[in-house]
Amino acid sequence: MTKSSKPLIVVNFKVYREAEGTKARDLAKICASVSRDSGVRIAVCPPMAELAYIARSVDIPVYSQNADPHAPGSSTGWVTPSMIRAAGPVGTLINHAEHKQTMKEIPETVELCKGCDLTAVVCADSAKIAAQIAKAHPDMIAVEPPELIGGDISVTDADPAIVESTVKAVKEVNGKILVLCGAGVKTGKDVKKALELGADGVLLASGVVKAKDPKAALLDLVRYL
Repeated sequence: MTKSSKPLIVVNFKVYREAEGTKARDLAKICASVSRDSGVRIAVCPPMAELAYIARSVDIPVYSQNADPHAPGSSTGWVTPSMIRAAGPVGTLINHAEHKQTMKEIPETVELCKGCDLTAVVCADSAKIAAQIAKAHPDMIAVEPPELIGGDISVTDADPAIVESTVKAVKEVNGKILVLCGAGVKTGKDVKKALELGADGVLLASGVVKAKDPKAALLDLVRYL
């Protein structure tokens, strides 16, 4: 994946009640509407149970929240990259802080994603880990300090150095890998600062999903873009 001139906002719905059933569809459609009207790229990660449903409902990129390092075959309960792609989504998160994989599993999952044309967005909790993950050459790496996830202070304010150092570390390995940052990102100012620190976009969740007015929250996120 080559770097685009337009930043990317990835909205992770997690398993919040605000994203169960038809509420996931409604939220995804709001994201699609803001993306269309603003011209800003927005991707959504709905709950796993709603992947195919959401992929059929909107025309923006739909990502899975996780993919397991398994090829199709005799396994039970796993979510394979090829299964995700067949359901309609075009990408997936890997190794989110709330759904970790080992350093051995991450490259295996990335390779399986490449084999079925599924965009791989791998999460990392430090610049050092991000540099190791970059050797697997995923499409994107999202740095998120776990202690800031779901909080009220954006990583761009609490630890701007981790964003800059991650961008530097990843680009030294592979300049084509896009770098996102997340944890506490909720406002347009947070997004603007992330881009100023060198990130190609942001990964966020509660700032939109749990907002009283998700559309207003999204409009604020894109206001400087």
